[in-house]
Amino acid sequence: MFVLDASVIVKWFSEEEYTAKALDIRGKFLAGECKLAVPDLVLYELANSLRYNPNFDEADVEQAVTSLFDMDIDIIAPISGLITEAIKLAFRHDITIYDALYIALARDLGYTFLTGDMKLHRKVKQLDFVKSLPGI
Repeated sequence: MFVLDASVIVKWFSEEEYTAKALDIRGKFLAGECKLAVPDLVLYELANSLRYNPNFDEADVEQAVTSLFDMDIDIIAPISGLITEAIKLAFRHDITIYDALYIALARDLGYTFLTGDMKLHRKVKQLDFVKSLPGI
């Protein structure tokens, strides 16, 4: 059971370092071997990241975002308490509210937070439910 951040999901669509590991997580989800959840923020982050990738055109970006809906990943709109927790985490660990939202969601659901962002991972790795993509 994972909360994935955009740095992992982007690798499903773009060949990058650790793409194979990201695709393995997606494969396990599609095979019913694990659950995945994301805050709705990931839709915007994914679209924006792919929009600035020269290998993607408008249709490609639309297709990538639509595929997340088609996969039936749990896409969760945050509520007040989750935002409050994200704010606390952001100040405590010197990270963005955006990044903290993923971590707060993982904590709330009792899931593992998985990131491909090594700078973020270094700042929050002391949290026992936080893992890096290379580390799984």
